[in-house]
Amino acid sequence: MTSSANLPLIDMSGVREGDQASIRRAGEAIRVACSETGFFYIINHGVPQEVIDRAMAAAAQFFAYPAEVKRQVAVNKRHRGWHALGGATMYEATKPDFKEFFSIGLELPEDDPCVVAGEALRGPNQWPAFMPGLRTALAEYYVEIGKAGADLLKAVAAGLGIEQDFFNSKYHTPLQRTQMVYYPPHPPMAEADQFGVAPHTDYGCITLLYQDNSGGLQVRELGSNRWIDATPIPGSLVVNVGDLLAHWSNNRFRSTLHRVINKSGHERYSIATFYDPTYSAVVDPCDLGIDSASSLYPPVAAGDYILKRIDDSMAYRKKAQ
Repeated sequence: MTSSANLPLIDMSGVREGDQASIRRAGEAIRVACSETGFFYIINHGVPQEVIDRAMAAAAQFFAYPAEVKRQVAVNKRHRGWHALGGATMYEATKPDFKEFFSIGLELPEDDPCVVAGEALRGPNQWPAFMPGLRTALAEYYVEIGKAGADLLKAVAAGLGIEQDFFNSKYHTPLQRTQMVYYPPHPPMAEADQFGVAPHTDYGCITLLYQDNSGGLQVRELGSNRWIDATPIPGSLVVNVGDLLAHWSNNRFRSTLHRVINKSGHERYSIATFYDPTYSAVVDPCDLGIDSASSLYPPVAAGDYILKRIDDSMAYRKKAQ
């Protein structure tokens, strides 16, 4: 395990193929990274670069459309579609985030049992008629990044010392959400409390991020007030622990504050994937061998926790309440 910008770089070679030595090696590196920083890079992650390039090109094309055009796919109650500038405010932040984003999730028809049962955040995606190519590019990325997420959880399980297939039953209908994100250049006269994304932790299990070469992502070092730059590394993905994995691990793995300030002087694009369990999957530290007296967190349904955090952060949901 080597490091760049003080964040570990972990090689995922051999994990998808099921090579046990590779899984153990990656698992140990992840254990150290998640215990110390909660953030790391992965390389040889299996997502083809041409798939990434098509999705990133589609992101730049989509966000270039005028707001009145993008509004045709404005975010709906299922958290699918375009979120306008100023539509998200992180907890304890004083200003909305200076970003736009477009969200998709698992494509489910209206007659799917999860949708019929009224499970929140489930249903079909909103695809823009004004840009048919977006569906092809982003849906392809969604599938490939999901495979990388599944590989990662095998190594995470190894790092936690549990069965490598532990997470499989928790992900039979994953609450995976992928979003293209656009950050305008940071305003030169912006106040100190204006961020592309204000300091926050992620809600779910693990996040996999592809970022362009603009920089701007910063991670709060545990035990200090220092912010570490997550400098872009070509071909890598940035991975971080979310709150649910921190809860599951009884804080052995850390969910770390992070933020974005785009001081590159030009647009910044990224694609974030929140690779989270089935809505009804119960997150309970006792399932990982923690005795009930030592458990720091009560059991919670993954979807209920994520939905509550989305409700607290997103302007469109606050208006609906």
